[in-house]
Amino acid sequence: MNHFSAEDTLLIIGIVIAYIIFTTWLTFRLRSKNSGDFMEGSRAMPAFVVGILLMSEFIGAKSTIGTAQAAFEDGFAASWSVIGAAIGFPLFGLLLVKRIYSTGKITISGAIAEKYGTTTKNIISLIMIYALLLVNVGNYVSGAAAISTVLKVNLPVAAFITAIVSTFYFAFGGMKGMALVTVIHSALKYFGVIAILWFALSQTGGLQPMIDHMPDYYWTWDGNIGATTIVAWLIGTIGSIFCTQFVIQAISSTKDVKSAKRATWVAFFFCMPIALAIGVIGVAAKYLHPEINSLYAMPVFLQDMRPWMAGLVTTSLVASIFVSVSTVALAIASLVVKDFYVPYRKPTPEQEFKATRWLSLFIGFLPLIFVLFVPEVLKLSFFTRAIRLSISVVAVIAFYAPFFKSARGANAGLIGACVMTSVWYMLGDPFGINNMYIALITPAIIMALDYLIPNKAKNSTLSTSVENNGA
Repeated sequence: MNHFSAEDTLLIIGIVIAYIIFTTWLTFRLRSKNSGDFMEGSRAMPAFVVGILLMSEFIGAKSTIGTAQAAFEDGFAASWSVIGAAIGFPLFGLLLVKRIYSTGKITISGAIAEKYGTTTKNIISLIMIYALLLVNVGNYVSGAAAISTVLKVNLPVAAFITAIVSTFYFAFGGMKGMALVTVIHSALKYFGVIAILWFALSQTGGLQPMIDHMPDYYWTWDGNIGATTIVAWLIGTIGSIFCTQFVIQAISSTKDVKSAKRATWVAFFFCMPIALAIGVIGVAAKYLHPEINSLYAMPVFLQDMRPWMAGLVTTSLVASIFVSVSTVALAIASLVVKDFYVPYRKPTPEQEFKATRWLSLFIGFLPLIFVLFVPEVLKLSFFTRAIRLSISVVAVIAFYAPFFKSARGANAGLIGACVMTSVWYMLGDPFGINNMYIALITPAIIMALDYLIPNKAKNSTLSTSVENNGA
């Protein structure tokens, strides 16, 4: 492995800084000027742009770095972690986009509250905020790994750099300001992944040498991961798409339902190629550099590139980081403001917009506290998807099973699933049962039990009504 000279490092840093300055200027030019711009882009976003936003939410720093890490350890089958997003977006368009869009809400909690009420809305918001904060912890770790590889700084410093820049993007840009910048970030990210893939294959001599000399499981459909885990990944990714706050917010920013559905297909066509590319990159890193920490499976190739190419690819990874952190942080800010600040403080539009900006600064830096405690990015990623999956189960029941009307059951299902899934994850998935399955079945079981248990309050109201009619 080569090491860059001081001049090479300065060139790379210069390219990254120039890109950051340009996109920061562009974000400021396009910045949101009111709460409508900030939260939903004033419902005027083109389907293509929204599709890019959707893709970037699920294929950001965490997915690229994390999937390459998993492929390094367990084989090309790690690509399923991203393929699930490609499958999930069209399903989301088919099953839920119209129903959610027609509610007029920009939060999943607000949409479900149409059936189960304010308490359920608040519980969903708190669970989603919990999950998304953990998502950004993973994003910061992934981003720091890429930045620290080339800039020769430690992980906490690299994560702090990530926090400063990405927080500016979303705190000032909002949905409107981030849209065009995210398209630029995503285009550069795509270029970076393809460039790394090309360079990796040039180093390995193509796929065949790897197939000939590596253990067979590196190229099987389930690798060293196993079918049950892959199925859990698919369930979790598809389920989390159905309820992730930024996804709901993005499709709400389109002009109509047709545009929202088209956006999900744009996301599909961008997700699939990059999923396969990342898997090959991770395996190639194992073939060429078996001694490295798996977290660096993707960034390791930067060290052997020419400095100018390493600068462009580093910038693409940095762009991926900023997209991931910014979109997730924007989603958290939207939940906090729309579901808690506005209902309880009843601010003027100007006060709401100002409070959103200040809250955004706090939300952008909060995940830094936990950066050093996350060794395996992809496992954390799927745990956060499991938490969101439980919300999707309740959402599907709310929209497709009208006979489940109990807010008590919905609340118990949400809280029970969050607690059970978290405990199961922290225990290391006992008995080989992935926490994704716990998140899938727990809310459904609890809501079914609630349906079978008489609701005393409901029965009391019914009895009073009958007595009054009789009188």
